[in-house]
Amino acid sequence: MNLREAREDDLGAINAIYNHYVTHSTCTYQETPETIEGRREWFQRHGPAYPVTVAESDGEIVGWGALSAYHVRSAYRHTVEDSVYVAEAHRGHGIGSALLRDLIERARTLGHHAIIASIDASQAASIALHARSGFVEVGRFSQIGYKFDRWLDVVYMELLLAGC
Repeated sequence: MNLREAREDDLGAINAIYNHYVTHSTCTYQETPETIEGRREWFQRHGPAYPVTVAESDGEIVGWGALSAYHVRSAYRHTVEDSVYVAEAHRGHGIGSALLRDLIERARTLGHHAIIASIDASQAASIALHARSGFVEVGRFSQIGYKFDRWLDVVYMELLLAGC
């Protein structure tokens, strides 16, 4: 497996992985599949300070991760939010862990101070993934999302990056 920065020609694979979770999971609270145009706009909003990465195996994109601005107000400029998605057929092989470790190192190198993860409370694997990487739960909101005809809780996790 190779981890690298994403390119525009990866967006189809990135979008396919993401849209699986839109329609089948509470990993994202988006309810309608993302269009490729929307994915291109998303990608263009990411730049050197907010990388998008992919995990590639045998020429196939099997997962992706991203650091995004946490909030538009300037005082939040040293905080980012992470996203990690692994293709359904490749889950359970350490790809998510590798992507998250890579994002953490990129965040440190870029001088970010904190990484926030916003995770649906029923996503035990994602919560465990973040906990293994040093994230701690810092908050929980009850019933703030609604998807698949049910109310959803969100767990907020945080990793403070030493030395920033």
